Amino acid sequence: MNQIHPMQGGNAIRPNKKTFKKKPNPMKKSRVVDYLDPKFLNRFVNDQGKILPKRITGVDAYQQREIACAVKFSRHLALMPFVAQDIA
Repeated sequence: MNQIHPMQGGNAIRPNKKTFKKKPNPMKKSRVVDYLDPKFLNRFVNDQGKILPKRITGVDAYQQREIACAVKFSRHLALMPFVAQDIA
C-alpha cells in the first residue's frame, strides 16, 4: 500500500481523478476533410469561432490536425468567419 501520509486512507492516493467516457468519433475512419464544406466544419468550431479540442469533439490526433488546417484554409477563403458575429 503506497501511503503518502500516515493519516491517509488506502484509496485516497488520487481522490480528484475523474474518469471520462470516450466520445464516439464523428468522422469514423475517414481521413478526408473538405475545406469547401463549412457546414461540416462548423461542427468542430464553437459559437465564438474557436476550434474545439479533440477531447470535446472525439476525433483522433490526425483528424484534429486536418480539421484545424481545413478550418484555417476555409477562413482564408472567406467561407467561414474568423470570429463570431455580434447579435446586438
